[in-house]
Amino acid sequence: MRYVIAALFSALIWLGPAHAAPSPVKEFLSSQEIVDWINEYRHKPNPGAVPKVVRAISRLGGFKEPEAAGVYIGFIAGVLGNNPGRAEELIEKIFPLPTADHWVIVRAIAYSGAPDWKYLLYKSTALMPTRRLMIDKYMDGRMPTLASLKIGPAPTMMDHLRDDMSFGQTPEAKKSAKKITLEPNQVVLDTLWGYYLGTGSYGPIFRIIELLPWSKDRDHVDRLTVGSMAKYTLASNAARDEGLLSMLKAARKAKEQPKDTVTALNEVIEAAETADTGKIRQEALASIENLKVKGPAYKRDMNTWAKVGQGVIAVGCIVAAATGQVELGIPCVVGGSLTSAAMYYVTDR
Repeated sequence: MRYVIAALFSALIWLGPAHAAPSPVKEFLSSQEIVDWINEYRHKPNPGAVPKVVRAISRLGGFKEPEAAGVYIGFIAGVLGNNPGRAEELIEKIFPLPTADHWVIVRAIAYSGAPDWKYLLYKSTALMPTRRLMIDKYMDGRMPTLASLKIGPAPTMMDHLRDDMSFGQTPEAKKSAKKITLEPNQVVLDTLWGYYLGTGSYGPIFRIIELLPWSKDRDHVDRLTVGSMAKYTLASNAARDEGLLSMLKAARKAKEQPKDTVTALNEVIEAAETADTGKIRQEALASIENLKVKGPAYKRDMNTWAKVGQGVIAVGCIVAAATGQVELGIPCVVGGSLTSAAMYYVTDR
């Protein structure tokens, strides 16, 4: 499978049934063998084997593309966060690791949510001296952690107007005034799925559920894309994972759950139980096409047209991959680079 096919709502992971024991730890010969092992991990955790798995991922090139490493980072972070008493030992056993891949370990530690994650980063400086700047930025809050993930409502028309009017404030001043938070995107979604695989916990699923209302966004291509990815991956994975499906049903019953989230959860659960995820994919296609043709709703409301932008091209790649029509020749480029994700987690089993 190629990266373009991987863009099919990136974190689509095979969540198979539980087995009596995880896959045996061996010399992994392919990325698929690693995927199989990680998919089994949450059923019977084996944290002591994770350092060897991390080295295998590195050896097979799994960390070369940052946009495709989200699931791996989330998995490592989840294991560390779920085993705080062993985290320092596990980190030390990961090494030696190629210097080029040290950033993965720094980010996984920062994303782990372990009570002493800053101490773990400090202790790891000696193991990763070339990543000192990155470590310092996480420790002093200049880089966002997974705990700082911000999932809020879409900006209103007035918000857009305020953003468009600088009132003499430079873009740099605006940026510095903002609190450092992690903004949802494809890689973050992959990371949340990886954290789930490393823990089997509800926390990362809760954050993915929070993204569901974005699948109905009428103004922002990026929100519509991430929300659609969240919805599709929840449905597809829940169709294969009874534990996940139970989590979604429990979340639907929560009293504090917003109405639009409950509506989306009902659609996800129905699609999972009827194995009809194609319906969700087609709805996403229709929404994307509408946004592409008519433009953002807030601009339509103001009778102003503006080009939707390159994000639509990225979504077109996702839709083409989902429908098996990559040969249409859609230019799958976002920000000048190929769209990529956790490609090995898109399976045909």
